[in-house]
Amino acid sequence: MKIGQFDLNTNKVYIIAELSANHNGSLQTALDTIKAAKECGADAIKLQTYTANTLTLNCKRDDFMINGGTLWDGKSLYELYKEAYTPWPWHKELFEYARAIDIDIFSSAFDKTAVDFLEQFNPSAYKIASFEITDYDLIRYTASKMKPMIISTGIASIDEIQDAVDICREVDNNNIILLKCTSAYPAPQEDANLVMIPSLAQTFGVISGFSDHTLGSTAPIAAVALGAKVIEKHFILDKSIGGADVEFSMDKQEFKDMVKAIRDTQKLLGKIDYSLTKKKKESRRFSRSLYVAKDIKKGEKFSEENIRSVRPGYGMHPKYLKDILGKTSQKDYQFGDRFQW
Repeated sequence: MKIGQFDLNTNKVYIIAELSANHNGSLQTALDTIKAAKECGADAIKLQTYTANTLTLNCKRDDFMINGGTLWDGKSLYELYKEAYTPWPWHKELFEYARAIDIDIFSSAFDKTAVDFLEQFNPSAYKIASFEITDYDLIRYTASKMKPMIISTGIASIDEIQDAVDICREVDNNNIILLKCTSAYPAPQEDANLVMIPSLAQTFGVISGFSDHTLGSTAPIAAVALGAKVIEKHFILDKSIGGADVEFSMDKQEFKDMVKAIRDTQKLLGKIDYSLTKKKKESRRFSRSLYVAKDIKKGEKFSEENIRSVRPGYGMHPKYLKDILGKTSQKDYQFGDRFQW
């Protein structure tokens, strides 16, 4: 599967910098954040395309008020989304700028009007946020555009995840990526459950990844070690600008360090390969092999005193030692000879 020009079939991990609300109401900050994400090594920048009216009702009844120990307690849903949204007139410039500096760009679409709006920019993928995974009509409509579908699973039951996958496949869209996600902001490490990443891939027959809301880079690095092919992390130009998502976003240095750690982890993981590479063959000179440990005359018997398994590895394989012991030498050997028989 490809997202834009990025081939997920390679060993490289697709790293997404999530802009979200971290433009803090400034188009220039949004543009500068895209540039910084590119400089930090991100493969893509991701927007969120909604308005307060497409997400909720302008209502302050108890159901619409945020509480429960979140960063946004005391606000109504409408107030939060009005503060955090990315103005739709910005999208054209953001898409054009990202493509001009060669970083991939796409968005989370939160309703059908957002999908229709985004189609004019031909995004390389669509994201379905974890709280929208139960909106089956949205998933079906978005998947019908035949772009890769990246779906966060934060609040979904196993049946709902299966439903989302099945809906994509029903419209012949098999380019599905499921992201393990803990829908808490920030998310406690003990709730990350990263072992779900390989399970998502195996259970649903898809590519799996990780949408991270924990603090720091430990979780995404561990996720890559467990097989995550996509990592999504909230990214902010500078934490001093504040904003709705600042508490669980990485700044430039943190994001750059995370990208390096992920790339190093990819190198460390390597590939399954039992063949003897050139380097391995060269290193075998330091392995053990059979050498003459004491002068041996013709007719003398081989013993543990005169034949030993030692370094280096130019002599006979040590596995033959038990077959040799007790046999009679057919020639003279000198101390330090490579033993061959």
